[in-house]
Amino acid sequence: MGTLSKKMKAAVAQYDNSKTYSLPEAASLVKKITSTKFDASVDLAVRLGVDPKKSNQMVRGTVSLPHGTGKDVRVLVLCTPDKEAEARAAGADHVGLTEYIDKIKGGWTDVDVIITTPSVMGQVGALGRILGPRGLMPNPKTGTVTMDVGKAVTEKKAGNIDFKVDKAGIVHASIGRVSFDATQLAENASELISTLVKLKPSAAKGTYMKSIYVSSTMSPSVQVETKSVS
Repeated sequence: MGTLSKKMKAAVAQYDNSKTYSLPEAASLVKKITSTKFDASVDLAVRLGVDPKKSNQMVRGTVSLPHGTGKDVRVLVLCTPDKEAEARAAGADHVGLTEYIDKIKGGWTDVDVIITTPSVMGQVGALGRILGPRGLMPNPKTGTVTMDVGKAVTEKKAGNIDFKVDKAGIVHASIGRVSFDATQLAENASELISTLVKLKPSAAKGTYMKSIYVSSTMSPSVQVETKSVS
């Protein structure tokens, strides 16, 4: 990180990075210390006391944020013709099968979520090398491999997000935008945290919620007091 701008220095001086804050305080601070002309994304990073290399300690799932993500979610539905009308009616941005599989093979991944049905998962599975690293691979656990494509599209468009613990044991997720008020950000964060608590693997030992940080695309991280939320 280069030299901090005057604005950024003044913003950073407003908080103490050695302190931990409650969720509402952390959300307010991130709004204060973000000085951008664009509506930056606000992100939550939760470090969990799990070993993601062990399959019985993998934490992944879906959560519906009460205030959405503030982001226009671009949805592709890969399905057979009989499901196309249902997907379009629910607001899918792209609907089809063979032509989109070919486009993806050619390197196109200009979407945020891909939903498919079990019957075409065999064809979609072949795209794993491209979709996997981008977090776009459909999965029954996140509700993106389903016969109910209309419902899945509606949920993803409304702020239903997927999360998965990474190799370092951290869950990263967007919980809104800087333009949200602090209460909305705190409530979205709280919904994600309580979902993570419910998903605690029985094999995980010791402290489960190790640390929680809130930050925006253009701000330092603010640490949340874990006891205030768990």
